[in-house]
Amino acid sequence: MSKILSKLFTNCAHPKGRMGRAMLWFMNSTHAPLTNWGLDLIDIQDKWTMLDIGCGGGATLQRLSKRSNGAQVYGIDISEESVKKARKINKDLLDKQVFVSQGSAEKLPYHDEKFDLVTAVETVYFWPNMPSCLQEVYRVLKQGGRFAIMVEAINSDSMWTNIVEGMTVYTPEELQVMLNAAGFTLTKVYQKKPYYATIIGIKP
Repeated sequence: MSKILSKLFTNCAHPKGRMGRAMLWFMNSTHAPLTNWGLDLIDIQDKWTMLDIGCGGGATLQRLSKRSNGAQVYGIDISEESVKKARKINKDLLDKQVFVSQGSAEKLPYHDEKFDLVTAVETVYFWPNMPSCLQEVYRVLKQGGRFAIMVEAINSDSMWTNIVEGMTVYTPEELQVMLNAAGFTLTKVYQKKPYYATIIGIKP
């Protein structure tokens, strides 16, 4: 059973094939409470340009577009399967207000100071080089732009690291320190019992 669980949940990092498609459906549904709570902490304005890194099945892109009239919402994911799913569920706005690309957080294909908000929902566990990825987020944010990391696993000794290959869990405080080191200011940690956390930093 543990091997089956490991194979299933390792698709969180890079969904592939039938099992990956099942995981994308699962993530779109189960991440809703965390995402909605985290987005409620941000005063999202109309006509913002926003990016969701590790956009998975694209549900966060939908939520962002609904919270900002006239928004431009971008999503990027390393998984081809995720990109297909995200494009499919955002098809009505695709290439008009919602734009989805395949790529890595370590090398974002966007010009400097493009975004008002960058989000990362349940994905930083799998970023290959956190300092480099955070510098990329910093680069593409406008001055005064916000970066919001939303996580459910918040204990570094989480059981999930034994189940999901390649997963690293950071405490909210560790993530706050990393944001500060990357140059973000006014970083805040918000926690909702029993285990949700959102960490928000601002580019000065």
